[in-house]
Amino acid sequence: MTQIGLFFGTQTGNTETLAEAIRIEFGGDGVVTIHDIADASPEDFADYPCLIIGCPTWNIGELQSDWEGFFDELDEIDFSGKQVAYFGAGDQVGYADNFQDAMGILAEKITSLGATTVGQWPTDGYKFDDSKAVQNGKFVGLALDEDNQPELTGDRIKTWVAQLKSAFGV
Repeated sequence: MTQIGLFFGTQTGNTETLAEAIRIEFGGDGVVTIHDIADASPEDFADYPCLIIGCPTWNIGELQSDWEGFFDELDEIDFSGKQVAYFGAGDQVGYADNFQDAMGILAEKITSLGATTVGQWPTDGYKFDDSKAVQNGKFVGLALDEDNQPELTGDRIKTWVAQLKSAFGV
């Protein structure tokens, strides 16, 4: 069993592709195990001291549908002692008033259940008006915009994963 569990939800396939890129940057299956939240249960979180949560912001500041369906089940998970990193896909131009809100919604809930957030990301280089994912001047996790900045995704993932390797002790 790997020490890092990556749980993602996806509507169009973008977040799944990003999850795979993150897994590869960490070094593959021996380090990160990927779970589609549509097929996950609360018990699947138990064996991982380190978690990565991936969710696109859907519609106007909403959770992706599989995460929305799983949201209440988060209450069944003991997050105490777990380090959790977040990444999100969003559109900072078309949805500037709620860019990356889903990441912020999940981080707020999971932190309230005892998790420690790691992997905060600077807001520099983004143009948006508001986000539930910004706390203390930073995103709670890695903000990716495949609609407007796909050329930055690879470098952002590489930098973020290096940060997480240190935080997770990998």
